[in-house]
Amino acid sequence: MASMAAAYGVRDRWRKAVIVLGLVTLAAMGRAQADPVRLLVLGDSLSAGFGLPHADGFEAQLAAALNARGHDVRIIDAAVSGDTTAGGLARLDWALGDGADAAIVELGANDGLRGVDPADTEANLTAILGKLAAKHIPVLLTGMYALPNLGHDYAQAFRVVFDRLGQRPGMLYDPFFLQDVAAVPALNQPDRLHPNPDGVKLIVGRLLPLVEKLLAEVPPA
Repeated sequence: MASMAAAYGVRDRWRKAVIVLGLVTLAAMGRAQADPVRLLVLGDSLSAGFGLPHADGFEAQLAAALNARGHDVRIIDAAVSGDTTAGGLARLDWALGDGADAAIVELGANDGLRGVDPADTEANLTAILGKLAAKHIPVLLTGMYALPNLGHDYAQAFRVVFDRLGQRPGMLYDPFFLQDVAAVPALNQPDRLHPNPDGVKLIVGRLLPLVEKLLAEVPPA
């Protein structure tokens, strides 16, 4: 009887060990197969890669840079050439249809080009940021300057919109998406408005630390 009891004891210990090993293996598999972080890019032609092959655009270069640094990220492409802040707001619910874990908001250049009232631009962006905050989606807001041909007063009022929104609690903020690229011929396409592949590369490299901070705010799965 003692030998049978000992045998059952050994068998029970083995059974428990197998169960524990199986649970550990399943947990490891779950981590390995975790879904990538879904990063929404809500933007206009600057982030849509207007005039460029797909691989040279902002979203593709950003995804490649993040992948090279070990981040498993899936870009949700919600960048539409020609879009204004009003357009971005109108399609935000659709863009969030499959969910998002974090967002980059790059809008406003076309508002400035069209002379949209800065108060309207601010109202649209405020609504966008409010919708994202309500869903607990961390945001990187990128700012924009208006072209000088609309006058100093307009340019200043336009600039203040982004600086004010960038001070929202918990907001990650980049004051000017085209920093060090705007008005540099070697970094822009012939239209002098849209960055070429080298300009996009510079933008991605400059924003990468902020994007990594953004990803760090995404709760673990």
